[in-house]
Amino acid sequence: MENTTGALRSLRWYAVLALVVFGIVPTVMVALLVAKGRTPGSVGILLIGGIPLILAAAFSAFRGLTGDDPEVAARRLHLSMGLVAGADVLLLGGNALIRMATS
Repeated sequence: MENTTGALRSLRWYAVLALVVFGIVPTVMVALLVAKGRTPGSVGILLIGGIPLILAAAFSAFRGLTGDDPEVAARRLHLSMGLVAGADVLLLGGNALIRMATS
C-alpha cells in the first residue's frame, strides 16, 4: 500500500505541474496574443474550446487531489492531464495551423 501512496503523490505533483505549465500558461499566452492583435483574429475562436478544456482539467485535478480512494484519484488525475494535452493540441496546434494558412 505504501508504494501506491508514493506513486499517487508523484502523480499529484505531475498533474498540478502539467496543469500550470502546459495548461494555464499557454492559454494565457494565446489569449494575450489575440488581445494584442499579434495573431490572426480567428485564433480567438480556439479559445472558445480551449478554456473550457482547461477548466475541466482543473476541476478534475482538484477532485483527484482531494480524493480518498487512490484508484479514483489516479483516474481523475490522468483525465486532467489528458484534458490539458487536448487543450494544448487545440490551442497551440490550431494557432500554428491558422498562422501557416494566413501567411
